[in-house]
Amino acid sequence: MANFRTHLGVAGVGGAAVAQAGWQAGQWSGWQSLVVAILVAFGGILPDIDADQSQAIRLIFNLLAVVAVVLAVLVLQHRVTPAYLLAACGGVYLGVRYLAGAIFARFTVHRGLWHSLLAASISGLSTAAISFSLLDQPERLAWIHGLAMTLGFVIHLLLDELYSVDLTGARFKRSFGTALKLFSWQSPGSALMLALISMHLLSWLPSFSVLRQLVMQGVALWH
Repeated sequence: MANFRTHLGVAGVGGAAVAQAGWQAGQWSGWQSLVVAILVAFGGILPDIDADQSQAIRLIFNLLAVVAVVLAVLVLQHRVTPAYLLAACGGVYLGVRYLAGAIFARFTVHRGLWHSLLAASISGLSTAAISFSLLDQPERLAWIHGLAMTLGFVIHLLLDELYSVDLTGARFKRSFGTALKLFSWQSPGSALMLALISMHLLSWLPSFSVLRQLVMQGVALWH
């Protein structure tokens, strides 16, 4: 499989290319192009959140903890005193960085459910929901953020599958087919749980008609 630097580098280059192309086509502003590039790059390492003790999982949970603190500030800043806000942010950071990380490591297997198109979809939907419902971004921009995260995630899965092919020996490695899959057949219960989470996100998401228009515009620009 591809290593951490390869995943981050390829997703970073892909994110920069997409961000630049969208900016030149007038799909988003220069500032938003930076956000798009970062989301693609982050999506490019996100699947390795299930790799225990890896460089990726430490970086991912550090970043998720920072994002969680920012969201906590946005939600609580007008509802509690500064002292309670500081305590809450400290608790959120420790909870996401260490407790959530330990729980995730306990109940996930590398190249399991989190290496799947279902997980890629959930990550994109969650990003769009956070952008729209918590950060008050316009519907179109929220979907762009979600698609950027999904793109980076899929780039990671594709790289893992490419590295599962031994071109010199003209054979497939044992890891072939374990990344780019719909979901994990070994954990149907977990797959069902992710599907239920996606259903719960529906009330937080922007309009799907906006997503359809955005995809149609993207296809037209591609042609």
